[in-house]
Amino acid sequence: MNSTDVTITVVDENNEPLPGVNVVVKNTSTGGTTDTSGNVTIDVADGAVLVVSYIGYTTEEITVGTRTAITVSLSPDSKQLQELVIVGSRNAPRSSTDTPLPVDMISSNDLLSTGQPTFDKALQYRVPSFNTVQTPVNDATSLLDPYEIRNMGPSRTLILINGKRKNLSALLYTQTSPGRGETGADISAIPTDAIKRVEILRDGASAQYGSDAIAGVMNIILKDDADDGSVTLRTGITSAGDGEMVGLSLNNGSSLMDGKGFVNYTVDLSKVNLANRPGTVDAAGEAADFGANIADVEAFLAMMPDAGNINGSPETTAAKFLVNGGLDLNANTSVYANAAYVYKKVNSYANYRTPYWRTEADFPYLADFFPNGPNGEYVGYVPTFDGDLNDYNGTIGFKSKKNGWNSDVSFTTGGNTQTYKVTNSHNRNTVYSPSVWVDANADGIVDVGEMTQGSQLYRENSQVSFDPGGTRFSHSVGNIDISKAVNSKLGIAFGSEFRTETFEVIEGELSSYDGGGADSFAGNAPENSGKFNRYNFGGYLDIAFDASDKLFIGGAARLENYSDFGNAFVYKLSSRYKIVEDKMTLRASYSTGFRAPTLHQIYTQKAQYSFIPGQGIQVGGLVNNVSREANLLGIDKLDAEKSTNISVGLGSKVNKNIDFTIDYYNISVTDRIILSNEIVPPAGPAFQGLSDISFFVNALDTRTSGIDVVANFKKQVGKGKLGVNVSGNYTIQNEREGNVKNPDFVEQSGQSVVDATQEALFFTSRPKTKWILGINYDINKFNFSLNNTYFGKTTFQQQGMDASIRTEFTPKVVTDLSINYAASEKVNITLNVNNLLNVLPEWNFVANNAAGETNLKDAAWVKNQSNLITFNQRYSQMTYDGYHFSQLGMMLNLAVNVRF
Repeated sequence: MNSTDVTITVVDENNEPLPGVNVVVKNTSTGGTTDTSGNVTIDVADGAVLVVSYIGYTTEEITVGTRTAITVSLSPDSKQLQELVIVGSRNAPRSSTDTPLPVDMISSNDLLSTGQPTFDKALQYRVPSFNTVQTPVNDATSLLDPYEIRNMGPSRTLILINGKRKNLSALLYTQTSPGRGETGADISAIPTDAIKRVEILRDGASAQYGSDAIAGVMNIILKDDADDGSVTLRTGITSAGDGEMVGLSLNNGSSLMDGKGFVNYTVDLSKVNLANRPGTVDAAGEAADFGANIADVEAFLAMMPDAGNINGSPETTAAKFLVNGGLDLNANTSVYANAAYVYKKVNSYANYRTPYWRTEADFPYLADFFPNGPNGEYVGYVPTFDGDLNDYNGTIGFKSKKNGWNSDVSFTTGGNTQTYKVTNSHNRNTVYSPSVWVDANADGIVDVGEMTQGSQLYRENSQVSFDPGGTRFSHSVGNIDISKAVNSKLGIAFGSEFRTETFEVIEGELSSYDGGGADSFAGNAPENSGKFNRYNFGGYLDIAFDASDKLFIGGAARLENYSDFGNAFVYKLSSRYKIVEDKMTLRASYSTGFRAPTLHQIYTQKAQYSFIPGQGIQVGGLVNNVSREANLLGIDKLDAEKSTNISVGLGSKVNKNIDFTIDYYNISVTDRIILSNEIVPPAGPAFQGLSDISFFVNALDTRTSGIDVVANFKKQVGKGKLGVNVSGNYTIQNEREGNVKNPDFVEQSGQSVVDATQEALFFTSRPKTKWILGINYDINKFNFSLNNTYFGKTTFQQQGMDASIRTEFTPKVVTDLSINYAASEKVNITLNVNNLLNVLPEWNFVANNAAGETNLKDAAWVKNQSNLITFNQRYSQMTYDGYHFSQLGMMLNLAVNVRF
């Protein structure tokens, strides 16, 4: 068959050239992409058909014939521009302006243009209602930063991948930081280059999806391109010269069986070095806290002004693999599958143990263990914390269409394992080798009296590296989803889900927990370890009814049964009405929801050891709700949280250049699960030796309300295209309703499971308002993007701080600049300058009352309070509890993308 070179010129509706348009010979992989003049030349066989496609425009098929030059005009495709929204309903997808629910749509390009190294950090600068930031104290939390939508914690946002539930992380946040007492899926593990788009439903959806969908649902749609591929090299560094980043990512696709199927895969390898932001430590505060000689403290700080502390962004190495595929088996049936595996290693540090904190007088052997000084003398040590994370998920399913019925049957599995290692540390207490059991009288029975104590090991013989264990979570999910368009106005959907979950606390080695355990991070003792399981079964019904061309009404209901706490019934009603010649949409919804307590919250039990002079080793810690101690205290077993979600919104596509949405939400949660304060237990033999306990409890009723705004404007300006978008979230109310629900023994002892520190973490530790102003300009081979993110006020009430004051972080604007240059048809170079003006978090004390106003006039008193919440200025920039945006300052990133 003869072939010839054919030049194709592609223009838009204004006869302007369209660069980046895909032109391929139908049913082959032969093709190319138009250059900046809208031209591409392809070797085409006689009689071939060309397929011309571009995001946001209709796809055209052109028969070449004998022509050697062809001009193709593409028209805007309104449906494609709006993108079909999958999340939010089990019925047929609708466009984002046609849905009765508020949905954010974020494209892959939107995420990549942020220059952020991970998916979760990219969302931070693209979605106003989404917040995440690294915690000041790393430890296990360094493996996964807590995130949340609408300031409601990570547990109340459901994560889906291609519409299927993603597994939770194994990590339970127990530190005094945002997200305390909760867990969530590890979205940072998902390679950004594998994502086609992200749909974020800002509305309750428990009736459709089950537990966790209280604040919203995030549906991550994977790339399904069978033709294109690219490799991207990314590098970066902070303006301070640390936090160096290098990454290499490959995304590629291939068609299967003559175009009947596809496979798209991504490999992402990266390394980010430590970025350290310690403060200058206050000598007087150190001397007072540790009872040390001020001269000794000053001498040490003269050598190490930051007291050797390391805090900021830990060293992280990651390898991410993801594949997505589908195949049409026949005209009515297709099979689909996706799978991902992520390995992540994080190296972080505990607080530096100064020589006046861990003294040679108390621990003479430390000079031999840690000869770190310039002349080999003992000057303290810094324990390291290494975390290994393995995360996987996979789905396989079949879709079919028969007699107007659509069915989707799928199986999903996933898991997350986190194991830890503590090095450069020691066990500070006397420990014993394992007890030995012997059959002393040779009667074939080992009696209690025949146990012999193992030999005593002294702390001088302590190892310096420890295996403290870890945690593991996995789930398996089966789904059956069936839908049918009964007629042009009515659609019905129904289905069921079976899910089994397993949570495991992995036991640490003996020396990591015995006698106090490893200094800085004690391991999991056998009595606190184990494997725990539950299952649940649920079913739903979803009805969508277009009462007229203008009015839509939807409803859904779900019944769920859990093996550990029983039943949950929830429902949802939603509606949309078009006005002003269908240019404006009014929408509203009312729903009930629930969140099941996680297995982490039910079964986690941790012992914490502290030395009290005159009393020896005292044990406190986290007591789980199914333990003997909890039963003796009358602590109820955890029940599901219940929620009510109301939303009312307005959306409008004013013309082809302007659109906007405004949505009000009001979410009430009853029996919210929290991790309590440290409570002094009652006297009695059952609690002998326990200094304090904490536990999970359904303690709060809360209400969260606010407003979301999204507006977009685009216009041809000169020879380029200008785009402006404004989006924002404003929290009207986020607070406790009614009294704290204390267990009887806590109430009777005059204590409370929630204090001002906890309430601040729950309700005010994320920005009260957050806005993003983005300006984008495309001209010739360049794209310029300037994004400004306004982080509003956040408030903390750190533990131990005087009640007359609070800590407020000052509102700030962070500016990001991105410049993209199309060096050729195949090569793109992007420079990102994140935090262009090097804006850093700042905080101040604010008076709560008249006493606070008086106290703030006393400089010495203020210094004392400042030392208290920053560990004597080690965490001077962000305090010990948290902050509202990254403390790393300006970051420069360069990416080179080469398309195949």
